[in-house]
Amino acid sequence: MADTLTGKVAIVTGAGRGIGRGIAMTLAAEGASVVVNDIGGAVDGTGNSAAPADQVVSEIEAAGGTAVANYESVATMEGGENIVKAALDNYGKLDIVVTPAGILRDRMVFNMTEEEWDAVIAVHLKGTFSVVKHACILFRQQRSGRVITFSSESGLVGNTGQVNYGAAKSGIAGFTKVVARDMGRYGVTANSIAPRAQTRMIATIPDIARQGQEDQLPSEQETMDPDDIAPFVAYLASDMAADVNGQTFLVYGGNITLMSQPRRIRTIFKNGQWTLDEISRLAPTKLTQGLVNPSPAQPPRQ
Repeated sequence: MADTLTGKVAIVTGAGRGIGRGIAMTLAAEGASVVVNDIGGAVDGTGNSAAPADQVVSEIEAAGGTAVANYESVATMEGGENIVKAALDNYGKLDIVVTPAGILRDRMVFNMTEEEWDAVIAVHLKGTFSVVKHACILFRQQRSGRVITFSSESGLVGNTGQVNYGAAKSGIAGFTKVVARDMGRYGVTANSIAPRAQTRMIATIPDIARQGQEDQLPSEQETMDPDDIAPFVAYLASDMAADVNGQTFLVYGGNITLMSQPRRIRTIFKNGQWTLDEISRLAPTKLTQGLVNPSPAQPPRQ
């Protein structure tokens, strides 16, 4: 279904490699003009290079599409504003914002430094806000727009050794739900994707973070191409998904799953305040029964 996005203008952050690259290529193939944003840094966010973004633009143009490279950092408000400005300067409008840009600085919580925390929060959480905020100024005025953010299973269900990344990704999921409510009245939708894919970021996850998370990470036998995420992004970006708003989807391989919204499961109630004695009697059978400890205590190492 080519040309679904003909006449649209899209921004894709972190589009020089991996999931972002596949999204930029697909949106361009569907007819959108694309701002390919990437600072060209390492997985931990250090360094910069114009080459990744330039390469994707060259590939898009070689395939007959339209794109322009942008090298701004999403981690500053000025950078986010300039990314949006790049769309206006080059194409005169903006319709779609997709924000997969990210880095990793994995560490167990008791070893994590302030700098490792701040760097990941800045790129993922603030980096999502910096672009979406400035895009939404336009979207509100034109009463249309698509926001597609990137959460993670690490933020939705947890993953060992990724307290900074998990906090940022959980924040993005909540952020997206609020943007959906803020902007829905103006004809704008905001949805989030939690992807699984074999990327250079996956390769850096320490062994300790992989333990107990086998169902969330690609195995050596599985092929989870980063490009597998792109078709569903194109769907959410299109007019076909005009009524899909405030949702989170798990996407990998040939799987697309709508994730449940947080909801009440069990409740104990009484008139007045509970006493500790009352809670201790009722909670094990009425509230917390059957709950599984995701990380039970282990015997000390000898």
